[in-house]
Amino acid sequence: MSEINHLNLAELLGITWLQAGAIAVATCLIYLFLVVILRALGQNVVSRLSTSDMAAVVVIGAIAGRVTLGHTPTLAGGVVALLTLFFMQALLRFIALSHRGEAWVHARPVVIWARGELTPAARRHSTTTEEIMMALRLRGVACVDDVAAVILEPNGQLSVLTGPAATLDPRLLAGVKDAERI
Repeated sequence: MSEINHLNLAELLGITWLQAGAIAVATCLIYLFLVVILRALGQNVVSRLSTSDMAAVVVIGAIAGRVTLGHTPTLAGGVVALLTLFFMQALLRFIALSHRGEAWVHARPVVIWARGELTPAARRHSTTTEEIMMALRLRGVACVDDVAAVILEPNGQLSVLTGPAATLDPRLLAGVKDAERI
């Protein structure tokens, strides 16, 4: 109890410049590490989280928070970490504005279903026929034969293109990997 009496508001809220720098560096590194890991796992990982995936997200968040804030979290440390995260996010968005940066930051959309079957890209992205069928049902597709293609978008969502492949507007397929399979 006597320890609590000796704490003052500055000790509870404040941090040194060295601690603030350490928090900013740790936040940048853990953020970049997570971005690289998620990018390596593929765009569909984030869009379809299972119960175990959600548990992993909570644990990853707790670990990342502990790593960035250190042994004794403070309000000021939390503010530094959050501001650093916002800065890193804005920096990645700025990098993505350039053509080369956009290719590094965001995955390209890719055809994962064409001509009634999974493409090799579907296997690389761990997408199953069952997931394709679920996406078709969710979009109200009554007949699989009406589907020209299914595209895995950079955000992990599945786009369903219906109608004859020959009638698809080529602009819809600009930048889509494996579009020639349609």
